[in-house]
Amino acid sequence: MKKLLIWFTALLMAVGLGILVPGPASAATSYCGLVWGSKAKAVDTLSAASVTNVRTGQHYCFDRMVIDLNGHVDGYNVRYVGQVTQDGSGKPVPLRGQASLQVTVTAPSYDIDKGTATYTPADQAELSNVAGYQTFRQVAWAGSFEGYTTIGLGVRARLPFRVLTLDGPGSGSRLVVDVAHFW
Repeated sequence: MKKLLIWFTALLMAVGLGILVPGPASAATSYCGLVWGSKAKAVDTLSAASVTNVRTGQHYCFDRMVIDLNGHVDGYNVRYVGQVTQDGSGKPVPLRGQASLQVTVTAPSYDIDKGTATYTPADQAELSNVAGYQTFRQVAWAGSFEGYTTIGLGVRARLPFRVLTLDGPGSGSRLVVDVAHFW
């Protein structure tokens, strides 16, 4: 009986000290098979294209934001920040949600040669209605200044995301930001 008590005590101490604990979850057991991370993703190249639209959609495993351009998207910077700020002024852009993604595409929302707008949001605080989305809480305009356009994406929590560039439709292209529903 004394040996059993000693073994039981040793086992409890090993668990208490963290020696016997389950290992971390592997990528193979990730949500929906997604193995994205939450670190910044960027390509530092200026684009000759202009932003023409911002839209969102829901998928089974993630929410999606799409920025349409009238030419090839060449550069972007997407990262979690403590506060999204307006281009040029640096003023904070309030966002709903527990985490904020700052999405900057290296393309203006105006025609550089003509000085005319290529995208003018009807409501800068709500670029797209994301009510009922699982992850997105708000999509807000942060401005377009000196060849950069920034959009604030309020999300439920700091979750994994990916960034894609896709050709089309026509001669245009798209910057796509997908944010997973869970880790």
